[in-house]
Amino acid sequence: MTAQTNAVTPVRQTERGGLLIGLALLVALTLLVAELDGALAAFFRGQGVAQNLLEYPLTAVLVGLAANFVLRSLKLHAWLKPAMRTELFLKIGLVLLGARISLRDLLATGAGGLIQALVLVTAVFFFTWWLAGRFNLPPTLKAVMASAVSICGVSAAIAAAGAVQARREEVTYISTLVILTALPLMVLMPFLAGAMGLPPQVAGAWFGGNIDTTAAVVGAGTLYGPEAQQVAAVVKLAQNVLIGFVAFALALYFALRVERDSGQRPSPRMIWERFPKFVLGFALVSLLATAGALTPPLVRELNTATQWMFALAFVCIGLDFSLTSLREAGWKPVLVYLSATVFNTLVALAAAWVIFGLAGVAAG
Repeated sequence: MTAQTNAVTPVRQTERGGLLIGLALLVALTLLVAELDGALAAFFRGQGVAQNLLEYPLTAVLVGLAANFVLRSLKLHAWLKPAMRTELFLKIGLVLLGARISLRDLLATGAGGLIQALVLVTAVFFFTWWLAGRFNLPPTLKAVMASAVSICGVSAAIAAAGAVQARREEVTYISTLVILTALPLMVLMPFLAGAMGLPPQVAGAWFGGNIDTTAAVVGAGTLYGPEAQQVAAVVKLAQNVLIGFVAFALALYFALRVERDSGQRPSPRMIWERFPKFVLGFALVSLLATAGALTPPLVRELNTATQWMFALAFVCIGLDFSLTSLREAGWKPVLVYLSATVFNTLVALAAAWVIFGLAGVAAG
């Protein structure tokens, strides 16, 4: 017994050391991301561009990828891996994100954003689910991808992954696709909207309904103008509200249908175990914000904390990225994701024009 205990203790000490040093490295890399984000923002302002075209999620992933390469070259990646808690940081960030979502403000801004969010999330989710099924993708990957494309990118992917018990590699894979797609869309869509002569409200609704990260949505809206930025943020906000509903529906579906097909007997306990508990925290914070229980200074502090948590998570995504996992997944998920993004782009444009364009003309 003593020999066995002595053999286990050094292993645990090694894991603890890797965790502590890894966390210190994560903090250092995140601080580096903050410095780079500030420097890039100053650079773009010097070029006459108000918005930082390289939003911090992309910068964080690139920093994480660079550190990933160095750690793997030094054979230290496996030792520090316990600190790479992508899901934990994102879940904390999602709970804090509820402070930005006051249902009163959302309704006061207009029902158009809510209507468009419901239309888009429903249409894009089921199209992606159907197309992924045609390509024979695993059910868990279908759920994560459909949620990411239809709702709000990485945040929705994490919520869906918790509901369906998806593999960590699937979440990392989809998160990488989300981030790599969001930056080109953030720059390209305002250009296309200008070329088509879209009114600011229509353009903003298009950005908010199509681009998969909140930061990139705000960036695209800023490039097009203040009114477009406001509408884009509202539409994306309305989609964020649906995270909890979709996560619950997926947990219910997988427990009652997928697990039953695999021979497991569904039960209320199974549904509860599948349900991503952090969604309850998200809903609670959102209700507090709606009730006015959170003061404006506190909301600003929580928003800052949300960005830090997301930055830590995006650094982890870069650190955790594996070419081996990417090769194993193949090109089918990429084709499905890009096809779903094109579908989302077209449907979002049509919905934005009908809800915000024609309605505006009728009101005028």
